[in-house]
Amino acid sequence: MTKIEYTELGSTGIRISRIGLGAWQFSQSWGVTDYEKAKAIIARALDLGINLVDTAIVYGRGLSEEFIGRALRELGVKRDDVVIATKIPGEMLSYDDVFKATRRSLRRLQTSYVDLMQVHWPPCWNNIPTCEYMRALERLQAKGLIGAIGLSDFPVELIESARACLARSDIEAIQVRFNIAELEAEKEHIPYAEENDLTLLAWSPLAKGAVLGKYTLEEAAKLSDVRANDPLFHPENYAQILELAGEIKKLAEKYEKTPAQIALNWLLAYSDTIVPIPGAKTPEQVEDNAGAMGWRLEQEDWLNLYEKARKLRITRVTF
Repeated sequence: MTKIEYTELGSTGIRISRIGLGAWQFSQSWGVTDYEKAKAIIARALDLGINLVDTAIVYGRGLSEEFIGRALRELGVKRDDVVIATKIPGEMLSYDDVFKATRRSLRRLQTSYVDLMQVHWPPCWNNIPTCEYMRALERLQAKGLIGAIGLSDFPVELIESARACLARSDIEAIQVRFNIAELEAEKEHIPYAEENDLTLLAWSPLAKGAVLGKYTLEEAAKLSDVRANDPLFHPENYAQILELAGEIKKLAEKYEKTPAQIALNWLLAYSDTIVPIPGAKTPEQVEDNAGAMGWRLEQEDWLNLYEKARKLRITRVTF
């Protein structure tokens, strides 16, 4: 029986499962656009005890939020039994747009508040001052429309600037890409989260499946979804990752677990501030992800994987 682990969202006192359910897959990008399939995935996660669901406005242009809101209503889920996190994209961060975007998210999610509202990425092309959108979020928080504030895909320097804009509160979570093949977050983001008691939500914790070694080099070259242009699946990178995936598979046999469970458990053991948010395209994948909790890799096995991961030389110059 799967033992679900829980932790606290930042310093909010909100109890969240140590592995959440990422909801990017409820979009054209990943192909889960059938509502009943999405509902079954959400239902299985909640049945198992996974109570954190992470979505975003841009996932399916609102489709992911709509699916989540409808499913929670039809499943009769009590609002306090689920922690909803969503995100406002960088181009929607003018003061008025933050209010407008939040109200539309709440409508799609069929809720009066979201537990964690995150800025999805900085307004790189729109010249919106950092304090403008942070103060808008703080005002929404004061009105009870959002619980906690978070930042996704922000460099640490800008996280510091954003926090300085807040008068009455602070951020509680940062979200970054982190998996055993892509360790860049350990340079600054993880130490920063640990020092400041922030939850670090790890997106793409399975490297879009690359670290599972499900595809040969030839098969990876033919992928046609969002992975098609991901540098991880470029032959120069994927050939290295396949070697790491081979080590993960060996440990899966040793522990009688799946490769996904080994890769996710490795993240859980890295730091108690890390909360992976893998997606799932079937209820069975939800069960697989949940099975990463309730046990730990032996130190020697964890260190061996870490040493092999640090030898990877991932390049993003692929053309």
